[in-house]
Amino acid sequence: MTTAHGPGAGGPGSDEPTGRIPFPVQGGAPAAQPTPVPPVQPVQSVQSVQSVQPPPPVAAQPPPPAYRPPMIGPPAPVSGAAISAVPAAPRPRRAGLVLAAVAVVFTLVLGTIAIVQARQISDLRGDLDSARAEAQRVQASDDQRLDSLEGQVTQLGEQAGRVFDPQAVAAAVLPSVFRITAGNLTGTAFAVGPASSGNSRLLTAYHVVQEIWGRGANRVELERDGQTYSATVTDVDQANDIAVLSSSSEFAGLATATEPVQSGQQVVVVGSPLGLTDSVTVGVVSAVRQGEAGAGELIQFDASINPGNSGGPVVNTAKQVVGIARLKAKDSEGIGLATPIQTACAKFRVC
Repeated sequence: MTTAHGPGAGGPGSDEPTGRIPFPVQGGAPAAQPTPVPPVQPVQSVQSVQSVQPPPPVAAQPPPPAYRPPMIGPPAPVSGAAISAVPAAPRPRRAGLVLAAVAVVFTLVLGTIAIVQARQISDLRGDLDSARAEAQRVQASDDQRLDSLEGQVTQLGEQAGRVFDPQAVAAAVLPSVFRITAGNLTGTAFAVGPASSGNSRLLTAYHVVQEIWGRGANRVELERDGQTYSATVTDVDQANDIAVLSSSSEFAGLATATEPVQSGQQVVVVGSPLGLTDSVTVGVVSAVRQGEAGAGELIQFDASINPGNSGGPVVNTAKQVVGIARLKAKDSEGIGLATPIQTACAKFRVC
């Protein structure tokens, strides 16, 4: 077998390629048909070409196994290629820290709410105390004002009572005043105080009933508005010119004054002068004088009276009886005398 030398296999100076690759092909695959190439410069020697061999193929080595740390729990399966497990954080400790933080925040929130609520409650209590104090102040002011108004009303009432209204006084008194007939004498009588056991008590002057009383009789007649009533003389006080009557008919009694009269006090005298019923005269108290020996005080007034007024009531502006008309001065006008009603009340307990 002849060994080829030179740049080609056809001998020295040949330009034809040999048709073979000068080194074995890995894997023993059949040589591919060469593609014609343009002529190249001749190399120094075939020996140098043959000496350049490709490195022998290196067998593929598997990669080193990945580091697998100890697993706390079973790894979650992942489809596809296997991945390395990541170390899990220590859950119990982290959860405890989170719970502690939440508890601290919750405590702070509750504390803040409690402080705010306590301040609000304190403010509300302060407002309530202020409102209560203001209400008490207003109440005290209202009470003081009410007391003042009540005092003014009382004063106005007293002033109104002192205002002289003869018409009102007469209208209140007349229904309780009667003309009395005792034998041949006539005069005036009036009911006083509340009715007792269905019997009405009346007062008149003793000298009106003196004639019948002196002969042992006691029956008298009372007349009012055309009606006649029967009455009986039950007791007398000759020294003070007072007689007490009783009637089974029920009459409205007049109120009596509890305080002594004063000079200058206005009065109304109601009676039946000369038998003329429902006569009214007006005057003032001139003085309070001492009577004759054995008699008490006498009220002097200037209201006009005449025979037939004896035994009639002398009434003040408060519609209270202050005296019992007794007599008038002879040959003069404006001087009348009356027995104080307190004398009769103390003597007979009829008021």
